[in-house]
Formats: sequence, C-alpha cells, structure tokens
Amino acid sequence: MDFLFDYGLFLAKIATVVIAIVGILVIAKGLKGQHGAKGELEVTDLTEQYNDTVHQLESHLFDKPLLKARDKAEKKADKEKNKARQNEIKKAAKSGELSQTREPRLFVLDFHGSLDAREVTSLREEVTAILAVAVEGDEVLLRLETGGGMVHGYGLASSQLDRLKSAGIKLTIAVDKIAASGGYMMACVADRIISAPFAVVGSIGVIAQLPNFNKLLKKNDIEFEQITAGEFKRTLTMFGENTDKAREKFQSEIEETHELFKAFIADHRPELDLEKVATGEHWFGKQAFELGLVDEIGTSDDFISHACKEREVLQVRYVQRKKLAEKLAGATGDAADNLLLKWISRGQRPIV
Repeated sequence: MDFLFDYGLFLAKIATVVIAIVGILVIAKGLKGQHGAKGELEVTDLTEQYNDTVHQLESHLFDKPLLKARDKAEKKADKEKNKARQNEIKKAAKSGELSQTREPRLFVLDFHGSLDAREVTSLREEVTAILAVAVEGDEVLLRLETGGGMVHGYGLASSQLDRLKSAGIKLTIAVDKIAASGGYMMACVADRIISAPFAVVGSIGVIAQLPNFNKLLKKNDIEFEQITAGEFKRTLTMFGENTDKAREKFQSEIEETHELFKAFIADHRPELDLEKVATGEHWFGKQAFELGLVDEIGTSDDFISHACKEREVLQVRYVQRKKLAEKLAGATGDAADNLLLKWISRGQRPIV
C-alpha cells in the first residue's frame, strides 16, 4: 500500500513538472508569435448587407411573380453594366490608366475613443490603406464617439484625418452620441459634420486635476522626496506639497493649451464664434447646429443607407492582434489600470 502511495505521489510530481514545462512553452510561443505582429485589415461590403436586408424583407411583402420579374430585370441590368465595365477597362488598359477605372466609393471608419486615444493606432493604419487605393471622387465617413482625453493623443488622431483632407478626399464625420472636447477637435477637421438631435457636441475647453495626498502622508509621518532638474520639470504633484508658484505655472500651461485648441478649430471652422462656443460648455445636436458647431442634423445610419442606393460602401477596420498579457488580463485589472491612468495623466498632462 505504501508503495502505491509513493508511486502515485511520484507520478503527480512528474505530471506537475510536465504541465509547468508545457505552460512555459505555450507562453513562449505566444510571445514569439506576437513579435512583429501588428494586425489585419477587415473590409465589409455594407452595400451588399443593405441589399440583402431589403431583399429579405421584400420577399415577405411581395408575391413571387413580381419578385421573379424584378430579379430578371436586375440580372439584365447587371449584365449590361458588366459589359460596359469591361469595355471601359479595355479602353483604360490601352491608355495605361487602369488604376483610375473604378467607380468612387464611400469608406466607413469607426473611432470609439478612450482617454488616451489608443484607438489612433488602428485609425492611422485605416487611413494609410485608404490613401493607398483612393481615386478621385472617393469619400470617407467617420462614425465618431468620444468624450475626449489626452491632448497629444487626440492631436495625433486629428492629424490622421488631416491626411485624408490633404489628399483631396472628402471627409464626413457623423456624431450619433458624443464628440466632445478632443472629440470635437477631431470632428472640426471634416468637410461636413452630421449630428444626431441629442448627441453631445462641444466642450471646447481644457481640464487637469489630480488628488493630493501630502497631508495624509504627513499625518502618518511619511516623507515624500522628489528630485528634479529644471525649475518646472514638475509643477503639481500627487504626493508633495504644492506651491502657489507651481499652481500659477500649471494654470498658464492650461491656458496656453486652450489657446492652441481654439486656434486649431479656427483654422478648420473659421465661421465659428469662438468667444461664444469655446467656454468649455457642451450642447445637444440641435443646439450645436444653431451655433454652427455642426452642419446637419441626422444619423450615420441615414447617411449610409442613402449612400448604399447610389454606390458601393465599404467598412474598413484595422484589427490589432491582442498581446498575451492583454488576453490574460481580466476586467478588474483593466479597470484598475484605467483608474491609475486617469489619476496620473490628469496630473501631468491637460485633458481636452
């Protein structure tokens, strides 16, 4: 009996070691596979989806003879269109202008922004892909949803949209829920801004805030030391004792950022009365329309549905491969990271 017990214990130890080794190999392989891995582009034909939806509903509304006649007419029209298209391609091939033969399309992008605007990583890839294949007449619709965040992150996101404008591609931005602060910084780049009636728009202002634990540390006889080189390397701090001079310097940085924010908007929407709208307030869509912050009241759904009747509409998404650490991290860890990010970033950099 003792022999069997010892033998079973020995097998358990061996199994534990084997499992540990296999686990290490799996993790190592995962890390190796991530090295240099970026992501991939996903393209969805929204026109095809729209037509499928319409046909599915019509099949319940109309009788079979009518549907059969309609399908026959559509096939004939498609055949004639394809024939004309082939002739166009042959003609373009002879002249050496094959790249310009396709019809203009509408590309649909989505940007659901976080505090640090990390989604700009995907946006830059999507913009680069569109610029690589764009022809005259192409248009981009960006469905924007964000309440803003770090200045440098949303500044970069706005610059990505400027790349489209510089290439002569018409840019429309639809705000179904919210495009405030840094979100409006992005929106103002567009040729046209569409807003839902109760979408939140505006908040052209700058904020920075952080807790200060200095009194709590002193109460518990805890000393905090901070060593810097340069008078204003650090102004306000979470753990040290803040001075009036540091507060004045930080306030001046906030004001300077606000002026840059307003100048950026003035460049893209010069007709706006900045003294009236750059107060940090936000408005609902209909109010924003009256103030000139948006150009039209509507939704992205209306815009896309209308476009699907006239041309091909393609949704473009750059999907990043998640790192192993991100796969293993749970919701609790992400929430803690986000909270820490808010505390630290708001103390060091202004938020728009």
